[in-house]
Amino acid sequence: MKPRITVIGGGLAGSEAAWQIARRGLEVTLYEMRPACATAAHTTDRLGELVCSNSLKSDSPETAPHLLKEELRHLGSLLLRIADEVKVPAGHALAVDREQFSSRITGEILGSPHITVLREEVRELPAGGIAVVATGPLTSKAFAESIADFAGFQNLYFYDAISPIVDAGSLDRSRLFTASRYGKGGDDYLNAFFSKEEYLGFYEALINAESAPLHSFEKALYFEGCLPLEELARRGTDTLRFGPMKPVGLIDPRTGRRPYAAVQLRLENLMADCFNLVGFQNHLKFPEQQRVFRLIPGLENAEFLRYGQSHRNSYIHSPRLLHPTLQSKQRPELFFAGQLCGVEGYVESIATGLLAGINASRFAEGREPLPPPRSTACGSLAYYLASENKHFQPANASFGLLSAVSLEVNRIRDRKERHRMQVQEALQSMDQWIGILG
Repeated sequence: MKPRITVIGGGLAGSEAAWQIARRGLEVTLYEMRPACATAAHTTDRLGELVCSNSLKSDSPETAPHLLKEELRHLGSLLLRIADEVKVPAGHALAVDREQFSSRITGEILGSPHITVLREEVRELPAGGIAVVATGPLTSKAFAESIADFAGFQNLYFYDAISPIVDAGSLDRSRLFTASRYGKGGDDYLNAFFSKEEYLGFYEALINAESAPLHSFEKALYFEGCLPLEELARRGTDTLRFGPMKPVGLIDPRTGRRPYAAVQLRLENLMADCFNLVGFQNHLKFPEQQRVFRLIPGLENAEFLRYGQSHRNSYIHSPRLLHPTLQSKQRPELFFAGQLCGVEGYVESIATGLLAGINASRFAEGREPLPPPRSTACGSLAYYLASENKHFQPANASFGLLSAVSLEVNRIRDRKERHRMQVQEALQSMDQWIGILG
């Protein structure tokens, strides 16, 4: 009789891991502590809830985020299939209806005859048996301490930030313009365009606004790829204009020229009744967010359905702990996945959950766990997590992590052509690996 596999955590990675195990005919017990034990960022008890943006990044061909998603589609990812089915217009990005996404995931998991969902907090690592640990960045204090005891050192962390969401009906559409950068994806975003004077007034208000205190004695360590807006602004007057407020690829219809700065608002759901402020993650006090962000043209009377905030994001030092199969070096029956294992991003979390689920299944069947080739986006992440690195930091999928199969690819000077060839080789390698898995 094949052993039952435990999955701890019902987020993106845990849900995908449980599904991958179940589709192979194995029994799974999935633990999710919500709603019995709440977190600082979740608002529902649904599985796979998105707590930050609703975007799964670019789906433009020849980009690393697209490659990672395409590999997951080849691998039969449940969450990518659902994401494709509940997507909302977002230019060249894959963005989803947040509510439908988590509702569909929950329905699929609860409807599986091979998955038993238990709504309770797991406070310690399992003493035995095959398990996938995917408790995410908001791992409970007790369980985080258990992981730290197992690892032999204090687990690491950084602070992640969340963007605000506004009610669509409270926006002044006469001052907002529909467009996507460079015309890609049609008129999928609302855009607020700034003159130089408007931008400088907004900038001064932002850098002088009062931040909320962090609920921890630790210093504010932020992930570089998701810095709070106010932290980014303090690097210089024009930093925002080269970041989340960059005006490139946009034309102000009032002048026929590129605006001085721009804010983009992306749909949150298919009902189009709310938008999030793209790149406006922050940790300002709520009244300050209302005051400052109502300086954005068209948002003078905006009603905020969710304010921006920061939350602690815990992760382990994977190079000391994990093999590229995502197995523990100390206990081969123990697998780690998701942001907890040291990846950053929704799709990266799904990818590690999928790989952990596949390899936990192989281990349960008495077969050798196998990492994907390093030439794939999935494999490059797995090998990054297991590679010796004294200054380990969470990573997104990138072409820099991939190793080329052929020397000819490395010799290509044109970056777009090189990336196109890397994508082609990666998908070929992934399909070959899928064939080996059987």
